[in-house]
Amino acid sequence: MPVGTQGTVKSLTPRHLKDIGAQIILGNAYHLYLRPGQELVKKAGGLHGFMGWDRPILTDSGGFQVFSLAELRNIKEEGVSFQSHLDGSSHLFTPESVMRLEADLGADIIMCFDECIPYPATLEYAERSTGRTTRWARRCRDEFLSLNTGQALFGIVQGGTYPELRKRSAEELLEIGFEGYAIGGLAIGEPKEQTWEAIQTANTVLPGEKPRYMMGVGFPEDIIQGVSLGVDMFDCVMPTRNARNGSLFTSSGRLAMRNAKHFDDFAPVDPECDCYLCQNFSRAYLRHLYMSDEILASTLGTMHNLRFYLKMMEEIRQAIEQDGFDRWRKTFTDKYQRENGTEGA
Repeated sequence: MPVGTQGTVKSLTPRHLKDIGAQIILGNAYHLYLRPGQELVKKAGGLHGFMGWDRPILTDSGGFQVFSLAELRNIKEEGVSFQSHLDGSSHLFTPESVMRLEADLGADIIMCFDECIPYPATLEYAERSTGRTTRWARRCRDEFLSLNTGQALFGIVQGGTYPELRKRSAEELLEIGFEGYAIGGLAIGEPKEQTWEAIQTANTVLPGEKPRYMMGVGFPEDIIQGVSLGVDMFDCVMPTRNARNGSLFTSSGRLAMRNAKHFDDFAPVDPECDCYLCQNFSRAYLRHLYMSDEILASTLGTMHNLRFYLKMMEEIRQAIEQDGFDRWRKTFTDKYQRENGTEGA
């Protein structure tokens, strides 16, 4: 899912997103609550009408954003009081208010309000926090059902790096019952092996017939590993953020487009890519745009990086349907890792 935190995927229009094959995009309830505010978005017909996007949208509840503003928030059983990172104003998020917020935003898939456990965290802290996430999930579900909006609500498995807590969290959410399940609180500094252990533990409990969503994880090789462990949905700012910084993903690794070696290279960024950039422009031209700080550099780079990710997912789905995922994975990673990182991207 391309990330459109504030109601826009940076540098792209909805038409661009459709052209590269985006089926669903992500917005963030925390940021949209602060600016422009849920009342305005609701008045505009929800996010779909406000941003001119007629395909599915998922909104994150803001739990991770509250976590990332650690010095400005206070977590209690009622909810989280916090200060806006924009103007310092005081606010309170509760499970009930977040459900009403996400209802007003009108996304197709909305997330429960949860507490993201920092890394590292003691077992005692993680246990207390995971229990609170479960209680908040029940309150979210009750409020969600009372609103009767027709949206889909996903629960979020927490538990930090403790497998027994991950298992317990997944079991408790399953008992409450949701339209889908996310695995949160990952890629925040923990070793990779603990990330995969958390995913594997949760997915031994979560039902395979419902969507399973790994939140905020984004290197291509990480997505492929997630798929192999049973994950269906992913989001990350990496393809868009990297594109704005001149780091592009290709079938043979990453390219740092500001490097001097691309000055007179008239080959496409990726000969195997079918995006607008690769079909029409050279590495030399794109480097020129980046070196000149032209806006078009971010637009073309973002289109390419997102198309790379979406095309990879299309190939993964096709490989799974043809019972050839392992073979596809070896072919893809052998080529991708052979040159990956050689330009310091």
